[in-house]
Amino acid sequence: MASLNEAGQRPLDPNRMTPAERQASAWLAWLYGVRMFGMFLVLPVFVVHASTLPGGDNAARVGFALGIYGLTQALLQIPFGMASDRFGRKPVITAGLLLMAVGSIVAALAETLDGLAIGRALQGAGAVSAAISALVADSTRDNQRSKAMAIIGASIGVVYAISIVVAPLAYAQVGLSGIFLITALLSLSAIAILWWRVPTPAAPAGATIGAASAWRVLVDPDLARLNVGIFVLHLVQMAIFVIVPAWIVRHAGLPLAEHWKIYLPVVTLAFVIMLLPLGRAERKQQIRPVFLAAVALLALCLAGFAAIPPGPWMLVGLLLLFFFCFNLLEALLPSLISRLAPVEGRGLALGVFSTAQALGLFAGGLLGGAIQQRFGDATVFLATALLVALWWLLARAARRWPGRGGTVAAPGAAADAA
Repeated sequence: MASLNEAGQRPLDPNRMTPAERQASAWLAWLYGVRMFGMFLVLPVFVVHASTLPGGDNAARVGFALGIYGLTQALLQIPFGMASDRFGRKPVITAGLLLMAVGSIVAALAETLDGLAIGRALQGAGAVSAAISALVADSTRDNQRSKAMAIIGASIGVVYAISIVVAPLAYAQVGLSGIFLITALLSLSAIAILWWRVPTPAAPAGATIGAASAWRVLVDPDLARLNVGIFVLHLVQMAIFVIVPAWIVRHAGLPLAEHWKIYLPVVTLAFVIMLLPLGRAERKQQIRPVFLAAVALLALCLAGFAAIPPGPWMLVGLLLLFFFCFNLLEALLPSLISRLAPVEGRGLALGVFSTAQALGLFAGGLLGGAIQQRFGDATVFLATALLVALWWLLARAARRWPGRGGTVAAPGAAADAA
């Protein structure tokens, strides 16, 4: 039994999160998840609904309306993060959540594709991922921050799984307008959670970053590789969902309201399976091989979509593999950024990471729609498979990976450097 200190309390265990750290991490992960839920929830139904609106017969325009959320996110992530340094985390996050709520209401009231695009742009303008990540950093000690970031990464995977299952059911009951109104209500509820449940740290935990340190963060090759990774991952996600909902209708014979019959078992099983390699990567310090294997499997999955006749069972199998890879990488990437970035530059690194993620969302919707419009479905899958393969080569060259006792060099890195 641990001895008590002079105040009659058990001493702080440096290897475990405090109750305040656990509370802050859990609620901030929930806030992050609410934002991503608003984006993910429309993915399985947006393209099918948009095709019924004026201008919806143009796949490139539909892809732009779907992906513009990511463009406004990308433009405003770093400004919101800098504003949170000056005006405080909670006021800036509140402003971003209000913008998301307003954008959701605009999209709910839209009767044209252009109106939907305006609403999506306003939703994305609430770009507070970096500010939330900075609040996580303020609320946790250095040696516990990776755990907090991993919780956020895992929450994104959970939210994605839930949204994919819930979206067709919600669409059948309340339509796309109702989904946007649900997103608005969730954004407003998140403001209440932010002020009433998330502890306010006494002062930022990290040091102020100077110009020289900021430049080192921006040019760090291993951080850049992770930024490319989150960009590619979300580009792929958005690009294939320009196609997948229509494929389920066409090849599995299910109307949109019944897509949950595929998504529910596939996403649930993929998430459960994903926990096994994720846990092994952390326990056995095998993050590098697990990460590279997930990227390689994702490339093979996308190639399979292009090469294999999409019968119902083959489609289910490929979706299972896709969700497994996506959820695993979505949990690992933010955790890796938080571990490899220097303490004084962690906020900046997370801001750049969030910007890259948002740019991927925009590029995926735009390019997915444009490629499908000009070259067809198979070319979208082949192009994304090639992009992921290039990501694998880039990730394999990374020299630093988290290991026991901190950051360690990748196998062969020392020899390569020599």
